[in-house]
Parts: sequence; structure tokens; C-alpha cells
Amino acid sequence: MPLNKFRNIGIAAHIDAGKTTVSERILFYTGINRKMGEVHDGQATMDFMKQEQERGITIASAAISCFWKGYQVNLIDTPGHVDFTVEVERSLRVIDGMIAVFCAVGGVEPQSETVWNQADRYKVPRIGFINKMDRTGADFSEVITQMNHNLDANAIPFHIPIGVEEDFQGIIDIIERRAFGFTDHERIEIPIPEEYQERCNDARNFLIEKLADYDDDLMNMFLDDQDISTEMLKKVARDATLKLMITPVFCGAAYKNKGVQLLLDAVIDYLPSPIDKGAVVGTDVDNPEKAHTRCPSMKDPFSALAFKLINDPYVGQQTFIRIYSGKLVNGMPIMNTTKGKPERIGRIMRIHAKDREEIHEAGPGDIVALIGMKITKTGDTLCDPDHPICLENIQIPPAVIELKVMPPSQKEQQKMGEALKKLANEDPSFNVRVDDETNETIIAGMGELHLEIIVDRMKHEFGVEVEVGEPAVAYRETIQHEVESAYKHSKQTGGRGQFANTVMRIEPNTGNGFEFVDKIKGGVIPIEYIPSVQKGILKTLGAGIIAGFPIVDVKVVLLDGSYHPVDSSDMAFQTCASICFKNGFLKAAPILLEPVMRIEVNTPDDYIGEIVGNLNRRRGRIESMRRHRKGAQKVNGFVPLQEMFGYSTTLRNMSSGRANYSMEFYQYMPVPPSLQEEILEKIRKAKAKP
Repeated sequence: MPLNKFRNIGIAAHIDAGKTTVSERILFYTGINRKMGEVHDGQATMDFMKQEQERGITIASAAISCFWKGYQVNLIDTPGHVDFTVEVERSLRVIDGMIAVFCAVGGVEPQSETVWNQADRYKVPRIGFINKMDRTGADFSEVITQMNHNLDANAIPFHIPIGVEEDFQGIIDIIERRAFGFTDHERIEIPIPEEYQERCNDARNFLIEKLADYDDDLMNMFLDDQDISTEMLKKVARDATLKLMITPVFCGAAYKNKGVQLLLDAVIDYLPSPIDKGAVVGTDVDNPEKAHTRCPSMKDPFSALAFKLINDPYVGQQTFIRIYSGKLVNGMPIMNTTKGKPERIGRIMRIHAKDREEIHEAGPGDIVALIGMKITKTGDTLCDPDHPICLENIQIPPAVIELKVMPPSQKEQQKMGEALKKLANEDPSFNVRVDDETNETIIAGMGELHLEIIVDRMKHEFGVEVEVGEPAVAYRETIQHEVESAYKHSKQTGGRGQFANTVMRIEPNTGNGFEFVDKIKGGVIPIEYIPSVQKGILKTLGAGIIAGFPIVDVKVVLLDGSYHPVDSSDMAFQTCASICFKNGFLKAAPILLEPVMRIEVNTPDDYIGEIVGNLNRRRGRIESMRRHRKGAQKVNGFVPLQEMFGYSTTLRNMSSGRANYSMEFYQYMPVPPSLQEEILEKIRKAKAKP
């Protein structure tokens, strides 16, 4: 199939806007499904995980290939819950265009803004689909106003709804000047109702006036009052969409099968093909300053990005990749340049959600799953070994919440370890560590729901029933002052001894992570032991010092030291550096950092005072309050995660269930001194318990 006939698209939005229902209708109308799956009865094709079906929400982004009017559409459905934001992140990294779904009643909700900002970062062209037009309170124009006000979307209506709420009957396509009604599964062309004629003409003139800003020929024709063809309008609208200048907006009611075929037409008309996206830019493997490009062509060397791993009970690990250039053939040797090691393809699969079809080759624009990959993880670049390139990786947010998990018996320990390893492989925002002092296994993730799903998957997919502790905040440790520290490590135990001596300066390095600078002169520490010093410090960073939390934002400058020609060794310098760093760290006014969340609360006006007061009591800082829609307001601010456990229940009680909120990680900030002492005391008591 020619490359201009490919569309790699994602569907993203706030939770409950109807993304998965839109996906199900797309699969039905493109012939992939004979019947429509529904979210509410757990039968959605795209939500094939047990946990998704039980909760009626999307957790893992599912990839599926379908066809519409001679075009191949690779569709990725993404979660709307902020705990699974990494799923959206990695999907946006590999798609070419996006359908942003909005609820006609809820409008632009918190997660809509998060997803929109992520799409901005990856420069993904998008179209808007205002869903649930048949719901009480639906307001097409208000949602477009919110898109322009809150998202700076330059949203332009390409549809006019015929009727609204329970009277929503059909849709007028403004560019084509055609109206459509809908039976159970069909769209039927109908005459534009008399009462909508003038509105349709006004809307078309408004659309032409807007598009004329992006094309001189169209501007001249508009000023000369000439009739402008549908083809010309579509071409100019497509160009402006691809350049992120406008967002065409369409409408419908996916659950009632209204407007989905028109949305599919819009995907073909306005969203980019791999050719429109053009060459992907990567860097030289040996010199990150040097750029390389790969064009979406079979003639260019093979390059692809791994963006997702799934453990399938039937075929083992599936590695999802997006191919940017060249040809991938079964069994061919490829290079993982991120790891610097070769990989070999076992089988290539085209995925239809939980079903799969084996294929023997794939080319540019394809999104396929590979079976048999050994070392490839999310964000790794795969390419032709003779033409290496590194593509931009995927941003992974830090884990902010932790849980202790214990196997029911000692013999289950290994089984639990294997399950956690597989889950951490799949999900880069989930990680596992073992507390050296207590030997407890601690899992960390993006939120309470995220870890709840992980525990649930361990039980149902891996047969491991774990005991779970209370959720706890993932603090970090850092310092406030600069200090110099010296330590001489000398042990004589008969035979060869241990000797190392280091002098280092430890400085705060706010916002820049860990940095190590070697300023040794005259070989007072031999060059082969410098990495040992760094290794010793790195081990200590991971284990923490004042409370066992990872240490961040410190700079270590190695100034001086000495060695012994016989007794010095790699291990001696690792041990010496670790103790030297610990001693200095404790003198440098160490503090705890806590994750602070960006919060957005949507609430009716009646409850605004109580909600703001409650956030203030939770150490929150209100940034802004603005009108969300008639009779409702949006409160934006920042609150420490520690204060937010159980907030959903409190908010529900305060607002009689009418307010909702969204929360995402903002940054780590210092814990107030009085609270720090309380936290450290709690940790000391917990560790003292037998």
C-alpha cells in the first residue's frame, strides 16, 4: 500500500469522554468487528484486559489495524486516567495524528489539558470530536469556546449539529454543504433543514474567512466573492491542520452510532500520512551532537522505535514498534543502538487488539509487534546494523507513590519476583526495589489506581496473591549546603589489606540530578579507580542516607586522595567513596523532598468555598479559579501528595458527588522542617519493629 494511504492515529481524552466507545464504532464501521463491543458491559475490543473490563476504563493503550475507503488506519486507543499518563506519552511519541475526544457536557476537563499539552510537545496534528451530543446539557459551541480559551486550540467547527440533547438528529458537513441523518448503523444523506440553511451559510463563510489566513489564493477568491470548491477548502484545511495552525472540530454521539463514519472521513481528509510527517531526526550513536535523518521510504536504511511491551500468555513478550524507514523482514539481524547490542526478529505480528496476524515483512509507517526480542525495552531504537542511528527516547515521569508487597509464603517469593520483573519491563513508570535493611519488596508507581491494577494483575495473570501494606509517598533526599568531606579507608586483616583515601566536595545541584566531576591531578588516585569512586557514590544515592529514600540533585567534585600500590582495589575505593559521601551528606543540612501534585478541581459554584478551604488545610496553594461552564468553576493549584490520600471520598462528600478532580505530578519540593521530623520519627519506629 502506498505510504500516503497510511494513517497512524491515536484517540485521547479525559476519562469518560467516550474514547473507547469511539474506537469500538470505528472498528465496527471498518469491518474489523461484526458486532459492537461496549465499555459498560465489559465487551470492548480495545479494553481486553480483565482489569479494564471490570472498571470500564482503558489502562493499556491498545494498537489495532483497520481499513477505510482504501486507507490503512493504525489506531491506538489510550487511557484517560492520569495514573496511566505514560501510556499516552509513549503513544503520542509514535503516532502521526490524533483525535481529541471531548464530552459535549463536560467540555475541556483536566486530563484533556494534560493530553493536549503532551500532543503539543510532540507536535502532533489533531482534530476534535465532540461526543455525547445526545446527552442532557450538551453544548457544541461552549465546548469549542473552552477549547480556544483553555487549550489555545484555534478550534473551528466543520460540523453543525441538527438538534441537541435528546433531539440530536443529525449533522451538517459545513464544507460539503451536505446533511446526514442516522439509522441504527447507517448514515443517510438528507436535505439541509430549512431552519438551518442560513446558519450553514454563515458557518461556511466563517470557515472560509478563517482558512483564508493560511492561503493567499483562497484569500483572493474570498475577497473577490468567488465560489470556492470543496476540494480547495479541504486542501487548505488539511495544510493548516498539519502545520498545527487550526483544529477542525466534528461532532456526534458514538454510543448511538451517530457521526463516526464522518469522523473516519475526517481522519483521511485532515490527519497526516507518514509522508506528511516527513523524515524522522535522530542522532549519531558515537556523537550525540551530530544529527541523522531517516525518510519514510523503503530505500532508506531500516529504523524503528520500540514504544510498548506486553506479556502475552500465548506468544510471550510482544514488543510494539513503529517503523520510520526501510524494510523489516522476518529473521533479519537488527541493532538495538540504545543498548549497543544486536537483536534478531523471531516473528512479526500485525495486531488487532487481542488477536494477531503473522506477517513476513513490514515497512515505513507500520506499527507491528515483534516476538522473540531479548533486550529491547520501551524507548529503544532498532535499526540496520550497518547504518546506526539513535531516535529520541520517551519521557518517563518519576514514580510518586509506594507500596510494600509481601508474598503469602517464602516459596512464593521467587514467583512474585518474576511477576514484578515482567510488569516492570512492560511499564517504565512502575519500578521495584528491595529495602536492604528490612528486606521488604517495595513497588512504586504513578498513583493509587496504578498500583492497585499492578497488584490485581499479579493475582490474575501470574497467580501471586500478595499481602499489601499501606500506600506511602515516595520521598527523595537532598542537601542544602556545600561541604567538603575526607575519609581514609584502611583495613588490615592478614594478607592483602584494603586502602583508599578520598577528598570530595558535595554541593546542592537543584533540578539537575546527580553530577560527578573528577578534579584529580598528578595521579594521586590512579585513573582506573575514578569509576570505582563514582560507583560507590551511586550505590549510596539509590539507598538513601537519612531515611532510605533515593538521593537527588547533588553534585560531587572529587578533589584529592591517595592510594596504596598493593592494598588499593576497586572495592576499597567504592567503600571509601560511599562512607566519605555519607559523612559529608549528613553535615550538608540534609532534607526530605516530597512530590507536589498539580491539581484541578471542577465544581459547581455552591461548593467552591468549602473546596478551597479544604485544599488550604491540606497545605495546598491555589493558583487560579476560573469559570468552567455556566454555574461551575475550575480551581487550579498545587498540593503535596502526602495530603491527598482519600481525597476522592472527601470531595464526593463535600459536593454531593457533583465535583471531580484530576491530579498529576508537578515537582519535588522541600518538606517543612516540623513535618520532616515527624516523618523521620515514623520511619525510625517502623524499622525498629521486629
